[in-house]
Amino acid sequence: MRTIKKRAIGKLELVALIVSSCIGAGIFGITTDISTAAAPGPAILAWLFVGLGILFLVLSLNNLSQKRPDLESGVFSYAHEALGPLAEFIAGWTYWLSDWLGNIAIATMMMSALGTFFPIFGNGQTIAAILFAIVVGSILTYLVNEGVENAAFINTIGTFFKICPLILFLIFVIISFKAGLFTANFWGNAFDNLNGSFKVGNLWSQIRASLLTMIWVFIGIEGASVMAHRAKTRKEAEFASIVAFILLFLVYVLISILPYGVMTQAQLAKAGQPALGAILTKLIGWPGTIIINIGLIVSTFISWLSWTLLPAESTMLLARDKVLPPFWGKTNKKGAPKDSLILTASLQSIFLFSLLFTKQAYEFAYSLCVAASLFTYLFVCIYQMKLSRKENNWGQLLIGLLGALFQLCCMILAGWKQVLLVTVSFIPGFYLYYKARKYYQKTISLSEKLVMIFLLLLSILAIYLVIAGTIKISG
Repeated sequence: MRTIKKRAIGKLELVALIVSSCIGAGIFGITTDISTAAAPGPAILAWLFVGLGILFLVLSLNNLSQKRPDLESGVFSYAHEALGPLAEFIAGWTYWLSDWLGNIAIATMMMSALGTFFPIFGNGQTIAAILFAIVVGSILTYLVNEGVENAAFINTIGTFFKICPLILFLIFVIISFKAGLFTANFWGNAFDNLNGSFKVGNLWSQIRASLLTMIWVFIGIEGASVMAHRAKTRKEAEFASIVAFILLFLVYVLISILPYGVMTQAQLAKAGQPALGAILTKLIGWPGTIIINIGLIVSTFISWLSWTLLPAESTMLLARDKVLPPFWGKTNKKGAPKDSLILTASLQSIFLFSLLFTKQAYEFAYSLCVAASLFTYLFVCIYQMKLSRKENNWGQLLIGLLGALFQLCCMILAGWKQVLLVTVSFIPGFYLYYKARKYYQKTISLSEKLVMIFLLLLSILAIYLVIAGTIKISG
């Protein structure tokens, strides 16, 4: 039988693939989210901090994918190689959680956009919006179960509807940009600006409040290391990953910062979601609403379709590596993890009803998504350090160290409440891990038991803080 060699992807094609896979619903709402937290000056500093942190992660993923192409489970395998099977379970479990929580955020944004045309959906948090989101999620689960998510034409359509509205938005914002408005409240305190000074504490609080929002739009950047394997050469893979990161960073900064020159911070913060639609409507009238919302609806639908498989695929890999019971890894005739898909879709449907009790549903969902992903990214950086230490490659070790410090900084300083909420998921999660180890006749070491006890204590603390009102999930 003749073997057909797959065509390697050129570096420009690979750049386009990575950029398209990362740009999702988050960019359509990022302006309002950041302006709620920070003035343009602190926001720019926050972007520089996040940009460096994500760059260290990208460089770590690049290095690990090149050095250990044999690790087929990707980021989960890195956790296993770093600290063992429990680490792989934690990395995979939080990645699974992050994926379907990200879908909740996508669903909320999509329903909000539909509310522009159909008032019954309101801001995406009405009963009608939630029920419709459940129907859409069920349809997408069925399509993924049938293997539709790999259709090239679907991704092509999604890319078009992602990029075109963003280009139009930037053109009109640049034309309408007013430097005086942009600098009027640059550091977030008009009185301090007039005196030529600003308060460091206030500056840091604005930066810290922006971090989770900025990391949210980079969720999925780890996919770059997977797609990089399809490049012609290692150098082209490195080129594509770095160029894609730079392009994403520039687009995110421009989309989120330039609007400070067309509307005040207070106006941007109250613009609502999707923010780009509200801003473009102010600039060019009702066509702005139509352009952004149609683009958003189509692009979020495509992203939601692509992301529907991710949670189930994660659990399938974990079951294959024997850290989840075999139920999670069962596939149908078309190779889709049917049982895991259905279970994940059911959990998403149940969680959607929580949107009735929180005022900022979109922000609540994506902040939990980011907090969960930080666990996975932290293990990537830890293995980067471990492997680099073994190879005596001090430059790569420094990259891993800085990446790990960035993840820890975000977990402790910006998202500690969300991280604590994520630990609650370990209560059922560790039970499943225990069942898997027992099924495969594997032991759980003393160190693993101590880690599990520590994380379970954190989950109990999280529940207590929610009851006490310290951590609010309905605000």
